Amino acid sequence: MSLLPHVNPFQGTWSHYQFSTGNTLPITAMPYGMAHWTLQTDNVRGWFFNPLTPKLQGIRCTHQPSPWMGDYGAFTILPQVGRRLLSCTKRSTAYRLDKSTVKPHLVEIELIGQGTKLAMTPTTRGAMLRFTYPQATERRIILEGVKGETSFSLEADNRVVGFTRGNSGGVPENFAHYFVIECDTDIVSALAFKDDELQVESIGDAIGFCIELAEGDQLVIVRVATSFISIEQAKENLKQELATQTFESVLADAENEWENLLGTVQIESDNVDQLDTFYTCFYRTKLFPRIWHEIDADGEIVHFSPYDGQVHPGPLYADTGFWDTYRTQFPLMSILEPERHEEILRGFVNAYHESGWLPQWPSPGHRVCMPGTHLDVTIADAVAKGLTNFDVEAALEGTVKHADNPVGDGPHGAGRDNIREYLDHGYVLATSHASVSQSLDYAYDDWCIAEVAKHMGNDDIADRMRERASNYTKLWDPEVGFMRAKHADGSWLKPFDQFGWGGPYCEGGPWQSSWAVQHDPAGLMHLLGGEESLVAKLGEMLAFPPRFNCGGYSQEIHEITEMAVADYGQYAHSNQPVHHVLFLYAVAGRMDRLQFETRRILEEYYSSTHLPGDEDNGEMCAWYVLCALGIYPLCPGRPEYVLTSPLFSKATIGLPNGKQLVVVSQGSGRFVSKVVWNGVEHQSSVILHQDLVDGGILEFTMSEMGRTSPIASDLRPSSLSEY
Repeated sequence: MSLLPHVNPFQGTWSHYQFSTGNTLPITAMPYGMAHWTLQTDNVRGWFFNPLTPKLQGIRCTHQPSPWMGDYGAFTILPQVGRRLLSCTKRSTAYRLDKSTVKPHLVEIELIGQGTKLAMTPTTRGAMLRFTYPQATERRIILEGVKGETSFSLEADNRVVGFTRGNSGGVPENFAHYFVIECDTDIVSALAFKDDELQVESIGDAIGFCIELAEGDQLVIVRVATSFISIEQAKENLKQELATQTFESVLADAENEWENLLGTVQIESDNVDQLDTFYTCFYRTKLFPRIWHEIDADGEIVHFSPYDGQVHPGPLYADTGFWDTYRTQFPLMSILEPERHEEILRGFVNAYHESGWLPQWPSPGHRVCMPGTHLDVTIADAVAKGLTNFDVEAALEGTVKHADNPVGDGPHGAGRDNIREYLDHGYVLATSHASVSQSLDYAYDDWCIAEVAKHMGNDDIADRMRERASNYTKLWDPEVGFMRAKHADGSWLKPFDQFGWGGPYCEGGPWQSSWAVQHDPAGLMHLLGGEESLVAKLGEMLAFPPRFNCGGYSQEIHEITEMAVADYGQYAHSNQPVHHVLFLYAVAGRMDRLQFETRRILEEYYSSTHLPGDEDNGEMCAWYVLCALGIYPLCPGRPEYVLTSPLFSKATIGLPNGKQLVVVSQGSGRFVSKVVWNGVEHQSSVILHQDLVDGGILEFTMSEMGRTSPIASDLRPSSLSEY
């Protein structure tokens, strides 16, 4: 059965600055492809595709990981017919979104007024386009980049080469995105243009290039290859990926690649909507981080470094926000694609060698964004799961460096903000932005560093970092029942507002942020007053009206609005800080509450068209995929998953070692009354990573029982109780 028809790349694209249903793009690309391709309808930063705009400006080569981060190296391609090139403000042309095909492997669009048909299929570092013009004459191709930062030139053999330096930050001065565009039809002339003025020759600061095609067949094939290294490497990429290929063969390769990848999880269900949602979410977990490395003429892996501006051997990946993706995206990859996971970590160790710092939010190089240094977590999670085919010693060195040292002369966007305050007091001071969120994240990151140090036999670092991991207790205020900002003298920041967002909290408030103690949930439960108090606090969070005050924000940010309209209390699933919170029910043995709430989110807040908030580089969708399979990593860095209520009657997961993990759900209802692992009743609320990747059958018996479900008393946490 083909799975691609279940994928809807338009999921989450009905978004804008003030409200997100995903904040995604309809991306056509190879899995983790260096070049992503999408539709451009509006030439604005961040939100350049709008499903309500009925005019297309072109097919855009994009590297945007999020509208909040912006794009880099972007350019567009658009076919056009007629007697003259229209001015840049009028080049967009009508199309019907509902009559178009956009899939991971294929784009097909008719430009209505022109009668031109456009088709595109991707390769890892390029694409092949097929234009079917309505006439044999007055045909052209328009290439458009970024004003003042783009260059084009016409070469022999009907080839255009060029580059764009357009970016949103995180690049060295010599950054460029190079491209080569080759037509199978003669190019009779080319005009560079700038704004609305047409130029008769190529100019270095052109915004675009217009290629006039000779009279001939109405069908024109265009091959496009890109590189971050050089025009010569772009030509090499074209040679490797496109030179001998037909449109049909490139399409078949892309289709097979996606079908095989999606087919690693075979879902059995009569609910088509749920199948569409699952495979659409699954597709989105395979887009980031993007491959940044290339294969040179000698067959060696090389990459241009956005960290030092030089070309180096070895792999590199870009565009992943670890504040988000450590939670679900990388844990899912550790099960399904462990070798790629290790290659990604080899790449980020390369980034450490090239810049002196491990990345925090690489896009494509160091960027300032979000608290914490959560690559620490991803490294620890890999090491705990035996995925160590990377330089673990260098990775540990890098994590200790940013845990102990102010950034100083390091690159902007690397290291830990306000680390001196954290080292002096055990917390970031209330006078610093997001002080509570930073402090809690650093404590968890320190625990993860301790786990890696323990693996490497470095007891001194392990003991020191493990002690620092308890710093979270310094911000607990039992009087208000939340984590709270504190001054240098130990006094609390006043006034305190349990509904106030921002200020000491990042993209949340006390209700959303006080739970960030994944490494010690039993300790958090102790602070709250025990099992009953933890359950009561979680219940209060879910039952409270979604009240809010903008607090430290100057306006109602989109995350606040999304929480309010979701009508799910103070639980803001639209953003990542709460994504582990429901699984704290397992610490108190209340698996029934956990199962009820996670099933509610799966069934009510996700669809094949909408997501509950920003889909950050696969994390939001990986949450869905994992929970739909009945597992969730409460604490990445510990090689285990909390069990919850699976969504499907059967899921068969093909593992890289050739074995299978089969998840079976029997009976009706959303509550689990019994779990059997490989024929033996499973008396724990968690299951080990190694057991899952060794393959087997995980059987859930479902019932309609709620609070009196046997799972609430019989399946108490085993390893969770050791936290």
